[in-house]
Amino acid sequence: MSGAHTHGPEELCEAGLHLYTRALREGRVSAKEADEAPCLVDLGLVQPDIEDLRWLRPIAPAFALRRLLRGVADRVADERRREERLAAVFESLAEIDSRYTAVADTISVLSGLDRIGQAIHRAVADSSGEVLTIQPHTGQTHSPAGIHAEAFVRDQALLDRGGRIRTLYQHTLRHAPSILSRYERLRGDVEARTLDEVTQRLIVIDRVVAFIPANKDRTLALEIRHPAIADFLATTFDRLWRLATPMYPRAVHPPSPDGITPRQRAIAALLIEGHTDAVIADRLGMNIRTARVHIAKLAATLGSESRAQLGYLIGRSGILDREA
Repeated sequence: MSGAHTHGPEELCEAGLHLYTRALREGRVSAKEADEAPCLVDLGLVQPDIEDLRWLRPIAPAFALRRLLRGVADRVADERRREERLAAVFESLAEIDSRYTAVADTISVLSGLDRIGQAIHRAVADSSGEVLTIQPHTGQTHSPAGIHAEAFVRDQALLDRGGRIRTLYQHTLRHAPSILSRYERLRGDVEARTLDEVTQRLIVIDRVVAFIPANKDRTLALEIRHPAIADFLATTFDRLWRLATPMYPRAVHPPSPDGITPRQRAIAALLIEGHTDAVIADRLGMNIRTARVHIAKLAATLGSESRAQLGYLIGRSGILDREA
């Protein structure tokens, strides 16, 4: 079966061409049907429907054609002949009503960590401007060393081209050895800041392309090239950046006159909103045991004997008003 699908897009098999044509006409096909023509997914002609992964949505033929032709002009004569065959196949498909594929021109679904990583590396490699990132705490104690090494080389190359990197972390990562080591080694216009809470992972490159996770385990991502959305995400980053605290290897919090630390104030704000210990730990990037230790210290400082009383005492103490 696999031998029938080792072809390129200029020689689409009958099953693949039939299924892609129907996807363009109907707006989607089921993922099970695509098992009979895996070439469609391999060639990037269909992508998962982010709202229902049981379905695949087609990529606009014109958009697919531009992507497949990238770099063909630099190849030898036989690759130029392949370019002509590609155009012949997709020109007829481009005449099909495109009302179902308009969004795919600016928002693409990337499936798999390798494909996501490659797309990010390509976008950064094409940039000599600015990269904005939000890197939340994931609960993982470490990542493969190879990933860190590749990211360091990629980012240093951007800085060497005169680029700029800005990254937001949570306060819990201010003293993480791997992060401190990264910023001690990078040379150029690079800076990191921290907040109690940050959004989900975000990468914005030159304010024209953005990457965000599309599922909880981040094996799906959206590559966004819609100008309005990319600008919105960059503006959101800017506003968080102005609220954040610069991160230095030996940053020290000044003592608090009322005995309430900045971390405990952040927890207090979430407690009076009614959040559970697990939610508070997740939003502040710490494990639940650490969150409960801080809650216990806060309760002891305020003289609380119960969870309900703690909320009342937080409101009466005015500690959140002093923070503002």
